Amino acid sequence: AAASMAAATATDGQGVRRRTGSRALVAWPHARCCRSRRFAPRRSGAPALASARHGEERPTKGPAASAAAQRAQHSEQAAVPSAGLGMVQPGTHQKKFTTVYKFGGTSVADAARMAEVANIVCLFQEEAPVVVLSAMGKTTNNLIRAGEQALHCSSNEVRGLEPLEKIFQLHRETVEALKLPDDTKKEVEDLLHELQQLLVGVSLLKDLTPRSLDSLVSFGERLSTRIFAGYLRANGIKSVQHDAFELGVTTTDNFTDGDLLYELSSSQVNKNLGRFDEQGHPVLPVVTGFLGRGMSTGAITTLGRGGSDLTSTFLGAALGMDEVIVWKDVDGVLTTDPRVCPEAKPIPLLTVAEATELAYFGATVLHPQSMMPLFECKQDLNVRVRNSYNPSAPGSIICKERDMSSSLLSSIVLKSGVTLVDIVSRRMLGQYGFLSKVFRVFEELEISVDVVATSEVSVSVTLDPSKIWSRDLGDDELRMLKQSFGNLAKVDLQKGRSIISLIGNAERSCEILETTFCVLRGLDVNPEMISKGAYKNNIAMIVPEKDGHRCIQALHQRFF
Repeated sequence: AAASMAAATATDGQGVRRRTGSRALVAWPHARCCRSRRFAPRRSGAPALASARHGEERPTKGPAASAAAQRAQHSEQAAVPSAGLGMVQPGTHQKKFTTVYKFGGTSVADAARMAEVANIVCLFQEEAPVVVLSAMGKTTNNLIRAGEQALHCSSNEVRGLEPLEKIFQLHRETVEALKLPDDTKKEVEDLLHELQQLLVGVSLLKDLTPRSLDSLVSFGERLSTRIFAGYLRANGIKSVQHDAFELGVTTTDNFTDGDLLYELSSSQVNKNLGRFDEQGHPVLPVVTGFLGRGMSTGAITTLGRGGSDLTSTFLGAALGMDEVIVWKDVDGVLTTDPRVCPEAKPIPLLTVAEATELAYFGATVLHPQSMMPLFECKQDLNVRVRNSYNPSAPGSIICKERDMSSSLLSSIVLKSGVTLVDIVSRRMLGQYGFLSKVFRVFEELEISVDVVATSEVSVSVTLDPSKIWSRDLGDDELRMLKQSFGNLAKVDLQKGRSIISLIGNAERSCEILETTFCVLRGLDVNPEMISKGAYKNNIAMIVPEKDGHRCIQALHQRFF
């Protein structure tokens, strides 16, 4: 590994290592991680991914503008893509799978994007990838809307539901544009028919249970993976589609938010995911993200919104890989939300602990639970976040550890729509068991808590603004929460708050706080609550929601 690392890196005059392979072109100081294979140059038969697009790339004012321009450019392409011509099977000399590529919904939003993703998959000929896909575009949202509308219509009206029409249209148009063979068309039509029948059942029973909801939303990934695998086969790539629940990805029976059972799932996946077909030819698997099978019920379960990220990192860990690449629509993990601050920059390198805090406190690039396999696995597994609309961008690397000596702040995250709860009781003074009673109330009401701060006579917490399907906590739930404390404590609820999370070097917290308070004083904003996370690398502050954006913009300007 050391020899491989030495061959793949060079050192400039300032001691900054630069990867010489095509996989990583970014420099970072004193990185102590990231074992990574070098990509061989593209063979003559491999696809020219973006031809002039890469050579003509122009700098922009920020990742948000860049991503928007890239998506606009792709949307102008012809409806019938021809990008698949000349694709070559990647990694034919590899005896084992070498990496996982995960593509989100925006990356496979339509036929043109499917063709581009196929090119990316086949571009790096040294790799033998496993591909994990999300549902196409907004399919998951449309499936949920279709289920909700089916509750309130007759069975005869199900076929005409607007979200169902959109699902049918998107997938049929994609099949036609990609010129897929008849066997793939039949697979897709059979699934669409099964989907319609499920919605008819929901309409007749006037009931959409969590178990039924998981079955309903599973159609998005089941459709996208069949279309993509069919497109690869149509272009000469030996590809096999797999539903994750058939591979052995097993979860608890907590429908809509199943917990992945790592050891059981890992053994099953290693047994069922074969590198070669029956004739001994290497194959390229295309696996559904987001889905699993309940351990006791055997029914389809889901890992919660964004669970496809977890599927990809789990597969990387289970198969003994050293890198998983998550392809998104941004140039990596950014220093802040580019929608709030267009000057946001990609972060070249960050640790698992930093990425976990970023994910939990509002960064949407990776799902919070997707970091867990990196803690669980024995090998050095890294996650690279790259842009499928801009494959030449090096992206961001997430690794177990790095040298933080020259780093002050990595990222600033804003989480809005937060409710601040102040719980005050004189009974708390010098008593044990009070906190357990407080958090038992939250447990009984199934309300998640984000940030906690305590004193001798009070506890302040922020409430997670959404549950699994991004539904805000309603006024009735908040009122019930307040009443549940009864005579135990006085409770004050303050809605319309934002959490500003400063993710950085725990050893330089004083510098971070000094600069932050200076900026906030200039804005005349007083934090209502401050908390430091268990990792010590996250300082969270609660401010009024109306001040959130300008605080982020001013802090980003000062720190970056």
